[in-house]
Amino acid sequence: MSETAVTNRNTLEETYDVVVVGAGHAGCEAALACARLGLETIIFTVSVDSIALMPCNPNVGGSSKGHLVREIDALGGQMGINIDKTFIQSKMLNKSKGPAVHSLRAQADKAAYSAQMRKTLQSTEHLTIRQAEVSELLTEDFSDGKRIYGVRTYSGAVYYAKAVVLCTGTYLRARCLTGEMISHTGPNGLQAANHLTASLIANGVEIYRFKTGTPARVDKSSLDFSKMQEQKGDERVVPFSFTTNPDDVQIDQVSCWLTYTNEKTHEIIRNNLDRSPLYAGVIEGTGPRYCPSIEDKVVRFAEKDRHQIFIEPEGLDTNEMYVGGMSSSLPEDVQHQMYRTLPGLEHVKIVRNAYAIEYDCMNPNQLYATLEFKKIKGLFSGGQFNGSSGYEEAACQGLVAGINAAMSIFGREPLVLDRSEAYIGVLIDDLVTKENHEPYRMMTSRAEYRLLLRQDNADLRLSKRGYEIGLISKERYERVLEKERLIEEEINRVSKVHIGANSKVQALLESFGSIPLNTGVTLTELIRRPELDYEKLEPIDEDRPNLPYDVAEQVNIHIKYDGYISRQKKQVEQFKKLEKKRIPENFDYDGVPSLRIEARQKLKELRPVSIGQASRISGVSPADISVLLVYMEQLRFQEKQ
Repeated sequence: MSETAVTNRNTLEETYDVVVVGAGHAGCEAALACARLGLETIIFTVSVDSIALMPCNPNVGGSSKGHLVREIDALGGQMGINIDKTFIQSKMLNKSKGPAVHSLRAQADKAAYSAQMRKTLQSTEHLTIRQAEVSELLTEDFSDGKRIYGVRTYSGAVYYAKAVVLCTGTYLRARCLTGEMISHTGPNGLQAANHLTASLIANGVEIYRFKTGTPARVDKSSLDFSKMQEQKGDERVVPFSFTTNPDDVQIDQVSCWLTYTNEKTHEIIRNNLDRSPLYAGVIEGTGPRYCPSIEDKVVRFAEKDRHQIFIEPEGLDTNEMYVGGMSSSLPEDVQHQMYRTLPGLEHVKIVRNAYAIEYDCMNPNQLYATLEFKKIKGLFSGGQFNGSSGYEEAACQGLVAGINAAMSIFGREPLVLDRSEAYIGVLIDDLVTKENHEPYRMMTSRAEYRLLLRQDNADLRLSKRGYEIGLISKERYERVLEKERLIEEEINRVSKVHIGANSKVQALLESFGSIPLNTGVTLTELIRRPELDYEKLEPIDEDRPNLPYDVAEQVNIHIKYDGYISRQKKQVEQFKKLEKKRIPENFDYDGVPSLRIEARQKLKELRPVSIGQASRISGVSPADISVLLVYMEQLRFQEKQ
């Protein structure tokens, strides 16, 4: 239990193992991880009603983001479980492409998602929720740098802790802009956190100013859906969580709708650019390149005569619809004009205006891959405060930061996922290693080994790590081991099944437009044909066992893409060799002859832990890495003498 004391009339003091600052998607995952590992944890939020709030589009997943949610689930996180309970439409994206880019996306009931996550937090042992604004970090100086020992709230209360996790999202010194109207609030008009930034700067944290935005919410009853294209969910819903029974998510789904901007829309925007804070120089922060505002799209893609706009419900018990693809900081009157130029929105009533939001975040190069600050021991950070964007990117960082806060307290090995293990590993490595001057968004193209890091095999890749940490039960891990066994056995079996050129086989091949057989082949060889797969060949596979769908899916992918998978595994072996070449923490880069000045500066600043990480630092060339390798080899030789 936590300890409470009142040292005088004006100061409340409490002691916990872990303090989590912020209760968005990152904060919830961090706090749940710590509490589930048995640590007394307190989570602070500026509003208990905004726990796991979705201030932008109420959806989870999407291209590459679906991978992150599956990985969170495989490690023992909550996001996948929560969306499975609260989604109102679900789709598997990119199904016409290869399995490496298949990504699950679900539209959430915004209010239900937040309420369900709050319910989960409230029912978790060792976890306390507190509505208060954290205004100061309590640190002390040691010979090897600073160490955190707690936080102080704006009211003056002190909360001592062995570790602190910052998950402040977009709330630090936030301000929302709609044309000339500026309000100093967090998202959705919630209270901003205006006091912590000064303490961060005083503790040597480098702060950036970033910007993001959201579109208007409109009244469903004012829309004409007959002028839009209906977008339905999948007939067969695939759950996000590996623990969810697929039968439980086969629900009646709501529809989303597609419409488009047009030249009239673009003309209104162009005529009012001088009133946009983005173009008038009022906004100081850098916005996300991959999620631009509608005025950005019109300016940057002037050759396009229209842009897709998705009209999506915010929930089952609200009339509010989200105008996806049309975020803006234009004034209220301009928004009223431009939204009404869209087919189906001619008489639209705006419930909430679109706005841009500016906020403080920090340079993530100040973090280790564990998401602990390099210069402040015991202080961890996750989510949009780390310079990323998106609920899923935030949640996975929060989970890793929470896990590693717990591991540091327990004196156990930290969780560090590398680029060959998980999209989470790619994301964190990019944040802590590369220069990020805009909100970071995950994309499949960022993952070099994406054929190995598919969303369908996240449980096979990461459940062992979740089990070793203590967030995955033994029973669940044993189910994963059984799944592995079934996959291996079936791949082995089909390689020994010989198919003859009989009439039944020829008829089946002909029905799928496949070349008839001249001689017998194995079932494996037939599965590898582009037009065929494991499922289609069931009628001629007489001894096929009755396997779960997810096992059959893995069998098909492994056989079909065996050559590509083998090649990528060899690439991973080379990658691992460089990752294993560790660089001492206090390595003297000034002593390395022939190392370019820029490379020396970057290496001294970022202090990479391995040659592999050093090779990914912008400004460090392959020639610099060669010089570094030769010098380190010389040092090792001298040490042996």
